[in-house]
Amino acid sequence: MSTTATKETPFDVGPIQLTEEAQQRDSLAPSKDEYRAFCQQEDSLHIFARDWWLDAAVGPEGWDVALVKKDDVIIAAMPYVLRRRLGMKILTQPALTPMLGPWLRPLDRKPAAQMSAERELMQALIDQLPPFDHFSQSWHPRLQNWQPFFWNGFRQTTYYTLILPDLSDTEKLWAGLDSKVRRLIRRLQKENRLHVRDDFPIDVLLDLNRKTFERQGLKSSFPDELARRLDAACTKRGCRKLIIVTDDDGTPLSGYYFVWDDHSAYGLIGGMDPAHRQSGANSLCFWTTVERAAGVTRQYNFCGSMIEPVAHFMRAFGAEQVPYFYISKTPSRLLTIRQTMQALIGKK
Repeated sequence: MSTTATKETPFDVGPIQLTEEAQQRDSLAPSKDEYRAFCQQEDSLHIFARDWWLDAAVGPEGWDVALVKKDDVIIAAMPYVLRRRLGMKILTQPALTPMLGPWLRPLDRKPAAQMSAERELMQALIDQLPPFDHFSQSWHPRLQNWQPFFWNGFRQTTYYTLILPDLSDTEKLWAGLDSKVRRLIRRLQKENRLHVRDDFPIDVLLDLNRKTFERQGLKSSFPDELARRLDAACTKRGCRKLIIVTDDDGTPLSGYYFVWDDHSAYGLIGGMDPAHRQSGANSLCFWTTVERAAGVTRQYNFCGSMIEPVAHFMRAFGAEQVPYFYISKTPSRLLTIRQTMQALIGKK
């Protein structure tokens, strides 16, 4: 996260000039160096698109970026992760990274001119992607125009996240809670049997997260070491908070981890001891994260979920349902057949 904000001034795209590095696909490292410098200056980049986040998630050599420049100013960028599976090239995003996708410099234009500029910028980004067998990324909710990708054979699936768009008034946020949740939290605070702490190491939360998955007969969706690397990177930059709710004996009952940039907080990891599901600890933990996030940024993105019980729980905190795009393309016939077979098997 940049510590120096830059003013988001409208930019005249004009004829697009691709970087020399982008025209030489065999050597994109200089483009990445430019992007690293850009990340130090550009305030509007969200946290998951920043070089240091990607370094922590997949290593400095595990990601690359497409860049579009005009007059030596970056006007569009799209980082991606390149993975190889069974000899196939997959362009995607890291685990524990809810969104990636294009960044376009803000423009001040009439709708028709705006769409034309976005088309040119996105086309230039697409043209710089290396050959791939499969592409998939979830985009930030503020990106609502994917049409240039459609024209290039990509597909789109709409998913939903839940967002508190304005954290500036905590009294209003409290009033927006579901009445049952509000009464429960009041009672827990009055009884003082549960305690909120923020001094636990992340391994305590990872244990709670593992228990949550095990209750459902599942394995955690990410390795512990990845969470530790991201936590270390965020701790270094002062943009993370881990909330743990315990009982009187200090036993962790529920936990939630969020990160933030200058514009939004993002819920990343949660967990709860199934033996204490009825304690109310989860509601107290969630509300505390909202309160803490209100002190450091402007809005809160819960980053999901499409799972019905989870979405129902999050909606009780007054969040708005907001769509975001999952963009994909599979040129590989072999992968296409495999995906079709998996879909057919899943319907049986």
